[in-house]
Amino acid sequence: MSDNNNNNINVQDMLDAGVHFGHLRSKWNPKMHEYIFMEKNGIHLIDLNKSAKKLDEACSAIKNIAKSGRKILFVATKKQAKEIIKEAAERVNMPYVTDRWLGGMLTNFATVRKSIKRMSIIDKMIADGTVLTMAKKERLMLDRERAKLEKVLGGINDLTRLPAALYIVDIKKEHIAIAEAKKLNLTSFGIVDTNADPDEVDFPIPGNDDATKSIALITNHIVNAMIEGFNERKKTMDEKEKEETKEEVPATE
Repeated sequence: MSDNNNNNINVQDMLDAGVHFGHLRSKWNPKMHEYIFMEKNGIHLIDLNKSAKKLDEACSAIKNIAKSGRKILFVATKKQAKEIIKEAAERVNMPYVTDRWLGGMLTNFATVRKSIKRMSIIDKMIADGTVLTMAKKERLMLDRERAKLEKVLGGINDLTRLPAALYIVDIKKEHIAIAEAKKLNLTSFGIVDTNADPDEVDFPIPGNDDATKSIALITNHIVNAMIEGFNERKKTMDEKEKEETKEEVPATE
């Protein structure tokens, strides 16, 4: 295993969370063959030792991205993953998409930025009282526009440039996000169930992407690895600052 000492991945925890439950054999993707342990009652079961190894690899890589100070975009629009992903992203102050993926959200980022700017203009109008001078109908239209923008772009309103990577739950459902990430050469991490193609992402994590416990457990390890990265970055920066301060102090005679 890697150097994620405080983020040890326990196979028993994965078993308890149902990470091993795949889809029906009839829905499988043959590319997932190497990650399937066995079939039981027509359902594929994932090899959790391989899941743990892959999650460990993903944690090491995502920790390095976090250490570099770059952004990681969390993506999950399926019902059982939305809240988990929103909370996880907020915990590490990262952008997220949990309502729906707007086509061109990354490949047409300049246009998306304009919509985000529009949202901040409306916020400013509310804050400085400009809206109070408007007619009731205009105000209502502005409120509706703000709510619509918040729903789709609320999680990325602090994203000023493209993220370095994406962390995705259900790579089949979020295929548009993956296609855009590929086009822009962004690193992708994803929970990959037995019905998906693991080659679609740079760091596939074989696991159940339908159960909340499974999604939460895997995501928690990802987030903890990122926190380790932030801490190492802070330590390095603090040490650098100390060194620079030392150099600035003139030597006494």
